[in-house]
Amino acid sequence: MVITDIITRELFLDYMSFFRTILDYIHIFFDSGFYVLLYLMAFITLGFLLISIIVCIFSKSYKEKKFIPKKAPFVTIQIPTRNEIIALRCAERCLNFDYPKNKFEILIGDDSNDKSVSSQLIAFAKKYSNVRIIKRKENIGYKPGNLQNMLQYSKGEILVIFDSDYIPEKDFLRRIITPFIYDKSISVVQSRWNFYNYDQNFVTIMSSTIGYVFHHITLSFLQIFGTTSLCGSAEAVKKKDLISLGGWKVGSLTEDIEYTLRLQSVGKKIIYLDKLECNGEAPFTAKDFFKQQMRWAYGVVHSYILDFKKLYLSKNIGLWRKMISSLAGIGYLIAPLITLLFCFGILSFVTHTPEAFDVVKFFKETGFNILITSGLIVASIIALVRAKRSKMILKMIVSSFSVGIIAIYYVDKGIAKCLLNKHMEWFLLKKETDYKK
Repeated sequence: MVITDIITRELFLDYMSFFRTILDYIHIFFDSGFYVLLYLMAFITLGFLLISIIVCIFSKSYKEKKFIPKKAPFVTIQIPTRNEIIALRCAERCLNFDYPKNKFEILIGDDSNDKSVSSQLIAFAKKYSNVRIIKRKENIGYKPGNLQNMLQYSKGEILVIFDSDYIPEKDFLRRIITPFIYDKSISVVQSRWNFYNYDQNFVTIMSSTIGYVFHHITLSFLQIFGTTSLCGSAEAVKKKDLISLGGWKVGSLTEDIEYTLRLQSVGKKIIYLDKLECNGEAPFTAKDFFKQQMRWAYGVVHSYILDFKKLYLSKNIGLWRKMISSLAGIGYLIAPLITLLFCFGILSFVTHTPEAFDVVKFFKETGFNILITSGLIVASIIALVRAKRSKMILKMIVSSFSVGIIAIYYVDKGIAKCLLNKHMEWFLLKKETDYKK
Protein backbone atom coordinates (compact mmCIF):
# COMPACT_ATOMS: atom_id res chain seq x y z
CA MET A 1 0.00 0.00 0.00
CA VAL A 2 2.90 2.31 0.84
CA ILE A 3 4.46 1.79 -2.62
CA THR A 4 1.07 2.36 -4.29
CA ASP A 5 0.55 5.58 -2.36
CA ILE A 6 3.99 6.81 -3.35
CA ILE A 7 3.33 6.07 -7.06
CA THR A 8 -0.06 7.78 -6.87
CA ARG A 9 1.50 10.80 -5.22
CA GLU A 10 4.23 11.01 -7.85
CA LEU A 11 1.68 10.79 -10.67
CA PHE A 12 -0.35 13.55 -9.06
CA LEU A 13 2.73 15.74 -8.75
CA ASP A 14 3.55 15.09 -12.42
CA TYR A 15 0.03 16.14 -13.32
CA MET A 16 0.29 19.29 -11.27
CA SER A 17 3.67 20.23 -12.73
CA PHE A 18 3.07 19.31 -16.38
CA PHE A 19 -0.55 18.74 -17.36
CA ARG A 20 -1.84 21.53 -15.16
CA THR A 21 0.59 23.92 -16.83
CA ILE A 22 -0.83 22.96 -20.25
CA LEU A 23 -4.38 23.36 -18.96
CA ASP A 24 -3.48 26.78 -17.59
CA TYR A 25 -2.37 27.91 -21.05
CA ILE A 26 -5.54 26.45 -22.57
CA HIS A 27 -7.59 28.21 -19.90
CA ILE A 28 -5.91 31.54 -20.65
CA PHE A 29 -6.77 31.11 -24.34
CA PHE A 30 -10.44 30.35 -23.74
CA ASP A 31 -10.82 32.87 -20.92
CA SER A 32 -9.28 35.67 -23.02
CA GLY A 33 -11.38 34.65 -26.00
CA PHE A 34 -14.49 34.69 -23.84
CA TYR A 35 -13.92 38.29 -22.78
CA VAL A 36 -13.05 39.42 -26.30
CA LEU A 37 -16.32 37.90 -27.54
CA LEU A 38 -18.21 39.26 -24.55
CA TYR A 39 -17.19 42.85 -25.17
CA LEU A 40 -17.68 42.50 -28.93
CA MET A 41 -21.20 41.26 -28.21
CA ALA A 42 -21.69 44.12 -25.76
CA PHE A 43 -20.53 46.59 -28.41
CA ILE A 44 -23.00 45.26 -31.00
CA THR A 45 -25.96 45.14 -28.63
CA LEU A 46 -25.05 48.61 -27.37
CA GLY A 47 -25.19 49.66 -31.03
CA PHE A 48 -28.76 48.35 -31.25
CA LEU A 49 -29.62 50.28 -28.11
CA LEU A 50 -28.11 53.51 -29.47
CA ILE A 51 -29.90 53.03 -32.81
CA SER A 52 -33.17 52.59 -30.91
CA ILE A 53 -32.58 55.80 -28.98
CA ILE A 54 -31.69 57.69 -32.17
CA VAL A 55 -34.90 56.42 -33.78
CA CYS A 56 -36.96 57.59 -30.79
CA ILE A 57 -35.41 61.07 -30.95
CA PHE A 58 -34.85 61.76 -34.64
CA SER A 59 -37.15 59.55 -36.70
CA LYS A 60 -39.86 61.20 -38.72
CA SER A 61 -42.55 59.71 -40.88
CA TYR A 62 -42.49 59.97 -44.65
CA LYS A 63 -44.90 62.76 -45.55
CA GLU A 64 -47.59 61.20 -47.68
CA LYS A 65 -49.17 63.33 -50.41
CA LYS A 66 -52.57 63.44 -52.02
CA PHE A 67 -53.34 60.72 -54.54
CA ILE A 68 -53.99 62.00 -58.10
CA PRO A 69 -56.26 59.50 -59.93
CA LYS A 70 -55.55 60.98 -63.38
CA LYS A 71 -51.81 60.39 -62.94
CA ALA A 72 -52.15 56.91 -61.48
CA PRO A 73 -49.86 54.42 -63.27
CA PHE A 74 -51.05 50.99 -64.32
CA VAL A 75 -50.15 48.51 -61.58
CA THR A 76 -49.65 44.74 -61.57
CA ILE A 77 -50.36 43.11 -58.21
CA GLN A 78 -48.43 39.86 -57.85
CA ILE A 79 -49.31 37.14 -55.35
CA PRO A 80 -46.81 34.25 -55.55
CA THR A 81 -48.17 31.12 -53.89
CA ARG A 82 -47.74 27.38 -53.57
CA ASN A 83 -50.52 25.15 -52.19
CA GLU A 84 -51.92 28.10 -50.21
CA ILE A 85 -55.64 28.63 -50.61
CA ILE A 86 -55.24 31.62 -48.30
CA ALA A 87 -53.97 33.49 -51.37
CA LEU A 88 -57.64 33.97 -52.34
CA ARG A 89 -58.21 36.09 -49.25
CA CYS A 90 -55.34 38.35 -50.30
CA ALA A 91 -56.70 38.58 -53.85
CA GLU A 92 -60.19 39.46 -52.58
CA ARG A 93 -58.70 42.28 -50.52
CA CYS A 94 -56.86 43.56 -53.58
CA LEU A 95 -60.07 43.59 -55.64
CA ASN A 96 -61.53 46.03 -53.12
CA PHE A 97 -58.75 48.62 -53.46
CA ASP A 98 -60.02 52.20 -53.89
CA TYR A 99 -57.67 52.59 -56.86
CA PRO A 100 -59.02 53.19 -60.39
CA LYS A 101 -60.38 49.77 -61.36
CA ASN A 102 -59.13 50.03 -64.93
CA LYS A 103 -55.56 50.70 -63.77
CA PHE A 104 -54.59 47.53 -62.01
CA GLU A 105 -54.48 43.79 -62.57
CA ILE A 106 -53.94 40.86 -60.23
CA LEU A 107 -51.63 37.98 -61.11
CA ILE A 108 -51.59 34.91 -58.88
CA GLY A 109 -48.40 32.97 -59.52
CA ASP A 110 -49.53 29.40 -58.85
CA ASP A 111 -46.65 27.01 -58.11
CA SER A 112 -49.00 24.51 -56.47
CA ASN A 113 -48.62 20.78 -56.89
CA ASP A 114 -51.97 20.32 -55.12
CA LYS A 115 -54.53 20.18 -57.95
CA SER A 116 -57.42 21.04 -55.65
CA VAL A 117 -55.77 24.34 -54.72
CA SER A 118 -55.00 25.15 -58.36
CA SER A 119 -58.59 24.42 -59.39
CA GLN A 120 -59.93 26.79 -56.72
CA LEU A 121 -57.54 29.52 -57.86
CA ILE A 122 -58.65 29.06 -61.47
CA ALA A 123 -62.33 29.13 -60.50
CA PHE A 124 -61.76 32.36 -58.59
CA ALA A 125 -59.95 34.03 -61.51
CA LYS A 126 -62.78 33.21 -63.92
CA LYS A 127 -65.09 35.48 -61.94
CA TYR A 128 -62.98 38.60 -62.50
CA SER A 129 -61.66 40.07 -65.73
CA ASN A 130 -58.58 41.62 -64.10
CA VAL A 131 -57.41 38.46 -62.29
CA ARG A 132 -55.14 35.94 -64.02
CA ILE A 133 -53.50 32.73 -62.86
CA ILE A 134 -49.90 32.30 -64.03
CA LYS A 135 -48.89 28.67 -63.90
CA ARG A 136 -45.46 27.33 -64.82
CA LYS A 137 -44.45 23.75 -65.49
CA GLU A 138 -41.82 23.50 -62.76
CA ASN A 139 -41.23 25.24 -59.46
CA ILE A 140 -37.72 26.41 -60.35
CA GLY A 141 -36.02 29.02 -58.19
CA TYR A 142 -38.63 29.17 -55.43
CA LYS A 143 -40.45 32.48 -54.84
CA PRO A 144 -38.04 34.67 -56.88
CA GLY A 145 -38.36 32.17 -59.73
CA ASN A 146 -42.13 32.59 -59.53
CA LEU A 147 -41.80 36.39 -59.49
CA GLN A 148 -39.37 36.33 -62.40
CA ASN A 149 -41.81 34.18 -64.38
CA MET A 150 -44.71 36.57 -63.65
CA LEU A 151 -42.58 39.51 -64.76
CA GLN A 152 -43.04 38.66 -68.44
CA TYR A 153 -46.83 38.64 -68.05
CA SER A 154 -47.04 41.86 -66.02
CA LYS A 155 -48.46 44.90 -67.80
CA GLY A 156 -47.96 47.37 -64.97
CA GLU A 157 -45.35 50.10 -64.64
CA ILE A 158 -45.26 49.27 -60.95
CA LEU A 159 -45.32 45.79 -59.41
CA VAL A 160 -46.96 45.44 -55.99
CA ILE A 161 -46.05 42.17 -54.30
CA PHE A 162 -47.85 40.35 -51.49
CA ASP A 163 -47.13 37.06 -49.79
CA SER A 164 -50.31 35.01 -49.76
CA ASP A 165 -51.13 35.56 -46.06
CA TYR A 166 -51.13 39.37 -46.24
CA ILE A 167 -54.38 41.29 -45.95
CA PRO A 168 -54.00 44.87 -47.23
CA GLU A 169 -56.50 47.57 -46.34
CA LYS A 170 -58.70 49.27 -48.93
CA ASP A 171 -56.45 52.33 -49.28
CA PHE A 172 -53.16 50.37 -49.47
CA LEU A 173 -52.61 50.50 -53.23
CA ARG A 174 -53.44 54.18 -53.53
CA ARG A 175 -51.05 55.11 -50.72
CA ILE A 176 -48.10 52.94 -51.78
CA ILE A 177 -48.32 54.17 -55.40
CA THR A 178 -48.65 57.90 -54.62
CA PRO A 179 -44.88 58.48 -54.00
CA PHE A 180 -44.15 57.25 -57.57
CA ILE A 181 -46.53 59.88 -58.97
CA TYR A 182 -44.64 62.76 -57.33
CA ASP A 183 -41.06 61.45 -57.59
CA LYS A 184 -39.99 59.61 -60.75
CA SER A 185 -36.61 58.72 -59.23
CA ILE A 186 -38.15 56.31 -56.72
CA SER A 187 -37.46 52.63 -57.45
CA VAL A 188 -39.09 50.94 -54.47
CA VAL A 189 -41.64 51.77 -51.80
CA GLN A 190 -41.85 49.48 -48.77
CA SER A 191 -44.74 49.53 -46.30
CA ARG A 192 -44.57 48.60 -42.62
CA TRP A 193 -45.49 45.09 -41.52
CA ASN A 194 -47.86 44.23 -38.72
CA PHE A 195 -49.02 40.82 -37.50
CA TYR A 196 -52.61 39.85 -36.79
CA ASN A 197 -51.59 36.79 -34.70
CA TYR A 198 -48.74 38.45 -32.79
CA ASP A 199 -49.97 37.25 -29.37
CA GLN A 200 -51.13 33.76 -30.33
CA ASN A 201 -48.35 31.90 -28.48
CA PHE A 202 -44.69 32.27 -27.52
CA VAL A 203 -43.59 31.41 -31.05
CA THR A 204 -45.63 34.20 -32.65
CA ILE A 205 -44.48 36.58 -29.92
CA MET A 206 -40.84 35.84 -30.75
CA SER A 207 -41.42 35.92 -34.50
CA SER A 208 -43.43 39.15 -34.51
CA THR A 209 -40.96 40.83 -32.15
CA ILE A 210 -38.20 40.20 -34.68
CA GLY A 211 -40.45 41.83 -37.29
CA TYR A 212 -41.25 44.79 -35.05
CA VAL A 213 -37.54 45.39 -34.30
CA PHE A 214 -36.73 45.33 -38.00
CA HIS A 215 -39.58 47.65 -39.00
CA HIS A 216 -39.77 50.01 -36.02
CA ILE A 217 -36.05 50.22 -35.30
CA THR A 218 -33.84 49.12 -38.22
CA LEU A 219 -35.92 50.47 -41.11
CA SER A 220 -36.82 53.63 -39.21
CA PHE A 221 -33.10 54.21 -38.64
CA LEU A 222 -32.31 53.65 -42.31
CA GLN A 223 -35.12 56.06 -43.18
CA ILE A 224 -33.37 58.84 -41.24
CA PHE A 225 -30.48 58.50 -43.70
CA GLY A 226 -32.70 58.40 -46.79
CA THR A 227 -32.86 54.70 -47.53
CA THR A 228 -34.55 51.47 -46.44
CA SER A 229 -34.75 47.81 -47.40
CA LEU A 230 -37.23 45.62 -49.23
CA CYS A 231 -38.92 43.09 -46.98
CA GLY A 232 -40.42 40.64 -49.48
CA SER A 233 -44.08 41.54 -49.13
CA ALA A 234 -46.40 44.57 -49.11
CA GLU A 235 -43.93 46.40 -51.35
CA ALA A 236 -44.02 48.28 -54.66
CA VAL A 237 -41.25 47.89 -57.24
CA LYS A 238 -40.70 49.89 -60.42
CA LYS A 239 -40.65 47.31 -63.21
CA LYS A 240 -38.30 49.26 -65.49
CA ASP A 241 -35.58 49.39 -62.84
CA LEU A 242 -36.03 45.74 -61.93
CA ILE A 243 -35.57 44.67 -65.55
CA SER A 244 -32.57 46.95 -66.07
CA LEU A 245 -30.86 45.40 -63.04
CA GLY A 246 -31.39 41.86 -64.31
CA GLY A 247 -34.67 40.92 -62.65
CA TRP A 248 -35.07 38.74 -59.58
CA LYS A 249 -32.20 36.47 -58.54
CA VAL A 250 -33.79 33.08 -59.24
CA GLY A 251 -33.06 30.65 -56.41
CA SER A 252 -32.33 33.33 -53.81
CA LEU A 253 -33.74 32.53 -50.36
CA THR A 254 -34.08 36.23 -49.52
CA GLU A 255 -34.76 37.93 -52.84
CA ASP A 256 -35.75 41.13 -51.03
CA ILE A 257 -32.36 41.71 -49.38
CA GLU A 258 -30.48 40.62 -52.50
CA TYR A 259 -32.37 43.09 -54.71
CA THR A 260 -32.04 45.82 -52.08
CA LEU A 261 -28.25 45.52 -52.18
CA ARG A 262 -28.25 45.79 -55.96
CA LEU A 263 -30.48 48.87 -55.80
CA GLN A 264 -28.28 50.51 -53.18
CA SER A 265 -25.08 49.78 -55.12
CA VAL A 266 -26.36 51.81 -58.09
CA GLY A 267 -27.76 54.56 -55.87
CA LYS A 268 -31.47 53.93 -56.50
CA LYS A 269 -34.03 55.62 -54.26
CA ILE A 270 -35.96 53.44 -51.80
CA ILE A 271 -38.80 54.83 -49.68
CA TYR A 272 -40.26 53.49 -46.42
CA LEU A 273 -43.89 54.35 -45.66
CA ASP A 274 -43.90 53.80 -41.91
CA LYS A 275 -47.52 54.91 -41.52
CA LEU A 276 -48.82 52.47 -44.13
CA GLU A 277 -49.21 49.13 -42.38
CA CYS A 278 -50.14 45.75 -43.80
CA ASN A 279 -51.04 42.75 -41.66
CA GLY A 280 -49.51 39.35 -42.24
CA GLU A 281 -49.26 36.10 -40.34
CA ALA A 282 -46.31 35.28 -38.09
CA PRO A 283 -45.19 31.62 -37.95
CA PHE A 284 -47.13 29.98 -35.13
CA THR A 285 -45.39 26.61 -34.83
CA ALA A 286 -41.86 26.22 -33.49
CA LYS A 287 -40.85 24.06 -36.45
CA ASP A 288 -41.91 26.68 -39.00
CA PHE A 289 -40.36 29.54 -37.05
CA PHE A 290 -37.00 27.76 -36.76
CA LYS A 291 -37.03 26.87 -40.46
CA GLN A 292 -37.86 30.47 -41.35
CA GLN A 293 -34.97 31.81 -39.27
CA MET A 294 -32.57 29.28 -40.80
CA ARG A 295 -33.65 30.23 -44.33
CA TRP A 296 -33.41 33.94 -43.61
CA ALA A 297 -29.93 33.56 -42.09
CA TYR A 298 -28.73 31.56 -45.09
CA GLY A 299 -30.33 33.95 -47.58
CA VAL A 300 -29.13 37.17 -45.98
CA VAL A 301 -25.53 35.98 -45.61
CA HIS A 302 -25.56 34.63 -49.18
CA SER A 303 -26.93 37.95 -50.48
CA TYR A 304 -24.13 39.88 -48.78
CA ILE A 305 -21.53 37.47 -50.14
CA LEU A 306 -22.92 38.04 -53.65
CA ASP A 307 -23.32 41.81 -53.50
CA PHE A 308 -21.08 43.12 -50.70
CA LYS A 309 -18.12 43.78 -53.01
CA LYS A 310 -20.36 45.45 -55.59
CA LEU A 311 -21.90 47.65 -52.89
CA TYR A 312 -18.61 48.79 -51.35
CA LEU A 313 -16.85 49.37 -54.66
CA SER A 314 -19.76 51.39 -55.98
CA LYS A 315 -19.03 54.99 -56.93
CA ASN A 316 -22.74 55.88 -56.82
CA ILE A 317 -22.92 56.19 -53.03
CA GLY A 318 -20.55 57.36 -50.31
CA LEU A 319 -18.87 55.27 -47.61
CA TRP A 320 -21.31 56.38 -44.90
CA ARG A 321 -24.29 55.32 -47.01
CA LYS A 322 -22.57 51.98 -47.71
CA MET A 323 -22.10 51.37 -43.99
CA ILE A 324 -25.70 52.31 -43.23
CA SER A 325 -26.90 50.01 -46.02
CA SER A 326 -25.16 47.07 -44.32
CA LEU A 327 -27.25 47.38 -41.16
CA ALA A 328 -30.11 45.24 -42.47
CA GLY A 329 -28.00 42.10 -42.10
CA ILE A 330 -25.80 42.89 -39.11
CA GLY A 331 -28.26 41.29 -36.68
CA TYR A 332 -27.21 37.87 -37.95
CA LEU A 333 -23.80 38.35 -36.31
CA ILE A 334 -25.43 38.01 -32.90
CA ALA A 335 -26.40 34.30 -33.09
CA PRO A 336 -22.90 32.95 -33.87
CA LEU A 337 -21.40 35.35 -31.31
CA ILE A 338 -23.72 33.99 -28.61
CA THR A 339 -22.80 30.42 -29.56
CA LEU A 340 -19.06 31.14 -29.48
CA LEU A 341 -19.47 33.05 -26.23
CA PHE A 342 -21.21 30.07 -24.62
CA CYS A 343 -18.62 27.57 -25.91
CA PHE A 344 -15.64 29.68 -24.80
CA GLY A 345 -17.29 30.27 -21.41
CA ILE A 346 -17.84 26.55 -20.79
CA LEU A 347 -14.31 25.63 -21.91
CA SER A 348 -12.84 28.42 -19.77
CA PHE A 349 -14.79 27.08 -16.78
CA VAL A 350 -13.75 23.42 -17.17
CA THR A 351 -10.06 24.26 -17.74
CA HIS A 352 -9.90 26.56 -14.72
CA THR A 353 -7.74 25.54 -11.76
CA PRO A 354 -9.95 23.41 -9.46
CA GLU A 355 -11.31 25.42 -6.56
CA ALA A 356 -14.40 25.69 -4.40
CA PHE A 357 -17.43 26.82 -6.39
CA ASP A 358 -18.40 30.37 -5.41
CA VAL A 359 -22.16 30.57 -6.05
CA VAL A 360 -22.42 34.29 -5.28
CA LYS A 361 -19.53 35.17 -7.59
CA PHE A 362 -20.91 32.95 -10.37
CA PHE A 363 -24.35 34.57 -10.39
CA LYS A 364 -22.91 38.05 -9.96
CA GLU A 365 -20.65 37.67 -13.00
CA THR A 366 -23.36 35.95 -15.05
CA GLY A 367 -25.82 38.74 -14.23
CA PHE A 368 -23.27 41.37 -15.24
CA ASN A 369 -22.56 39.60 -18.53
CA ILE A 370 -26.27 39.38 -19.34
CA LEU A 371 -26.71 43.05 -18.43
CA ILE A 372 -23.98 44.36 -20.75
CA THR A 373 -25.25 42.24 -23.64
CA SER A 374 -28.94 43.05 -23.18
CA GLY A 375 -29.07 45.90 -25.67
CA LEU A 376 -31.10 43.84 -28.14
CA ILE A 377 -33.67 43.01 -25.44
CA VAL A 378 -33.99 46.72 -24.63
CA ALA A 379 -34.29 47.48 -28.36
CA SER A 380 -37.05 44.87 -28.56
CA ILE A 381 -38.88 46.55 -25.69
CA ILE A 382 -38.62 49.92 -27.43
CA ALA A 383 -39.85 48.37 -30.70
CA LEU A 384 -42.87 46.84 -28.95
CA VAL A 385 -43.71 50.17 -27.32
CA ARG A 386 -43.49 51.92 -30.70
CA ALA A 387 -45.66 49.19 -32.25
CA LYS A 388 -48.21 49.68 -29.43
CA ARG A 389 -47.60 46.15 -28.19
CA SER A 390 -46.42 46.99 -24.65
CA LYS A 391 -48.51 44.17 -23.17
CA MET A 392 -46.20 41.70 -24.96
CA ILE A 393 -43.01 42.82 -23.19
CA LEU A 394 -42.94 40.27 -20.36
CA LYS A 395 -43.93 37.41 -22.70
CA MET A 396 -41.29 38.61 -25.19
CA ILE A 397 -38.57 38.33 -22.55
CA VAL A 398 -39.70 34.81 -21.66
CA SER A 399 -39.86 33.80 -25.33
CA SER A 400 -36.41 35.31 -25.96
CA PHE A 401 -34.85 33.05 -23.31
CA SER A 402 -36.75 29.97 -24.50
CA VAL A 403 -37.84 29.96 -28.14
CA GLY A 404 -35.19 32.55 -28.99
CA ILE A 405 -32.33 30.48 -27.52
CA ILE A 406 -33.32 27.46 -29.61
CA ALA A 407 -33.63 29.66 -32.71
CA ILE A 408 -29.94 30.59 -32.32
CA TYR A 409 -29.00 27.02 -33.26
CA TYR A 410 -31.01 27.21 -36.48
CA VAL A 411 -29.61 30.62 -37.39
CA ASP A 412 -26.10 29.26 -36.84
CA LYS A 413 -26.98 26.25 -38.97
CA GLY A 414 -28.21 28.48 -41.79
CA ILE A 415 -25.07 30.63 -41.69
CA ALA A 416 -22.81 27.55 -41.58
CA LYS A 417 -24.58 25.96 -44.55
CA CYS A 418 -24.14 29.16 -46.52
CA LEU A 419 -20.45 29.57 -45.68
CA LEU A 420 -19.82 25.91 -46.51
CA ASN A 421 -21.73 26.35 -49.78
CA LYS A 422 -24.27 23.69 -48.84
CA HIS A 423 -27.61 23.65 -50.62
CA MET A 424 -30.74 24.69 -48.76
CA GLU A 425 -34.34 24.27 -49.84
CA TRP A 426 -37.04 26.91 -49.50
CA PHE A 427 -39.21 25.89 -46.55
CA LEU A 428 -42.89 26.59 -47.20
CA LEU A 429 -44.46 27.77 -43.96
CA LYS A 430 -47.85 26.50 -42.96
CA LYS A 431 -50.55 29.12 -42.59
CA GLU A 432 -53.18 28.83 -39.88
CA THR A 433 -55.91 28.88 -42.52
CA ASP A 434 -54.22 25.87 -44.18
CA TYR A 435 -54.68 23.89 -40.97
CA LYS A 436 -58.36 24.82 -40.84
CA LYS A 437 -59.20 23.79 -44.42
